[in-house]
Amino acid sequence: MSNQNRDDLLDTVSREVAELQAATDQLDEAVAQRLGINRTDLRCLGQLFARGPLSAGQLAAASGLSPGAATTALDRLERAGFALRTRGAQDRRSVLVELTPLARARIKDLYGPVGTEGRQFLQRYSDEELRFLSAFLRDGRALQIKHAALVRAPDNASRALSIPERDVAQEQGG
Repeated sequence: MSNQNRDDLLDTVSREVAELQAATDQLDEAVAQRLGINRTDLRCLGQLFARGPLSAGQLAAASGLSPGAATTALDRLERAGFALRTRGAQDRRSVLVELTPLARARIKDLYGPVGTEGRQFLQRYSDEELRFLSAFLRDGRALQIKHAALVRAPDNASRALSIPERDVAQEQGG
């Protein structure tokens, strides 16, 4: 394969990954709207659905939220009837957050069809291809998490989000 063909293929795969991310974002937005919650709250629901009951601190870390933001999201989710805070069985001082049966049912109703169809879609791949896809997705997720942390880092955030002085002067006609 020539370098140009490989470069074209790399560009195509990169574009398809970005398009998959955008399509996933569209689905998540539609689900959040249907549930009457915002995207941050949906992210918290997703973590609770996938991991089961979590402490508020664990949920904050898993969702990439500050403790205060996680508490605010939990307050909204409780008011909506989607989350419940319960005392720990072993340590009564600890509080766990869990999904309500209503939340679990709504999530299954809204995401279940795409999960079922996606699983059927994956049936067409060989075991070797599925292992490759699993590795690709795992590595891609790790890459995204790494770069989210880099963007969040205080020393990188100001650099990444600021416009160099010379560009500001050019934009202002100077």
